[in-house]
Order: sequence, then C-alpha cells, then structure tokens
Amino acid sequence: MIRTILAFVLMSTTPVKAQVIEDFSGTPASRWEFFSDQVMGGVSDGQAAVTTEGLRLTGTVSTANNGGFIQARLKINGLPDDTKAIGVSVKGNGNRYYVFARKRGTLAPWRFFKAGFTATGGWQDITLPLSSFTPEGGQRGSLSPGQVSSIAVVAYGDDYTADVSVRRIWAE
Repeated sequence: MIRTILAFVLMSTTPVKAQVIEDFSGTPASRWEFFSDQVMGGVSDGQAAVTTEGLRLTGTVSTANNGGFIQARLKINGLPDDTKAIGVSVKGNGNRYYVFARKRGTLAPWRFFKAGFTATGGWQDITLPLSSFTPEGGQRGSLSPGQVSSIAVVAYGDDYTADVSVRRIWAE
C-alpha cells in the first residue's frame, strides 16, 4: 500500500500544493477558443485542436501587416488568492511561446500580461511566477490572481512555425 502511494506521488508532475486549472478532462474543446491576428488585419494562420494528449496549437505566425500571433484562450473566474505562479506542462518544436493572462475589466484586446517559455521536444513542467508576467499594450498595474479572467497559450511576436502542446495548467 505504501509503495503504491509513493509510486503515485513520484509519478505526479503537478506540484502537491497546486490547483488544477485545466487537465483537458470532460469536454475541453468547448472551453477553449482559438483566434489569430486576423481579427485585427494580420495574416497569421493556425488552429487549436484537443487531442488525447491535451491542447495542440499549430500554425504560421507572421508579423506582416502588423500581425504576429495565434492563440488558444481559456476563460476563467480568477485564480486562488494565494497563487504565486502559473504552471504549464508542455512540449513543442523548440520555439518560444507565451502564457497571456488578462484581467477582468480590460476591454482592449491588446492589453494583457505575458510570460514566455521555450517548449522543447519532450514534456516539461514550467513554472511561471506571477511576478514574471509583464504588462503589454498599455496594460497597467500588476497581475492580481483574483482578477485573472483568461489564460491563453500563444505563439507570438516573430515569424515562425508554431507547434506546441499543453497537457495541464495549474496555479501554485
């Protein structure tokens, strides 16, 4: 019995004091929304698909015509007040990706907080401290956990082929 419990604890990659935000159980496709810079005249193109491994964001990011992003976004109703970081379990093609977080009451779509990571070929757990999220697009203030209204996985800011998968997101 103790060996079974220990094996489970050692196999778990989500920190023990974490609150799962998304584990892609149930009907995750209905919770995620894909969009690109085409909503603002850009030419980036892609898709977000829910697979047996989680969410996979693929496409071509282009900075032509003032563009430069594709993203999949999950609306949430805040993070726990004691949240210090957002964790993601990801794999990808070696490019730089981002987690965008938006605050409640932010109307302009170009205002958000971002933190970046590099997604390599194997699954890896990445912890993004809330203090590492920088404001963009004229966003002011800091990222307060209870005010977070959405979290997005984003290919952003450069010309490249995107391919990133996410199997879990949590708050630490």
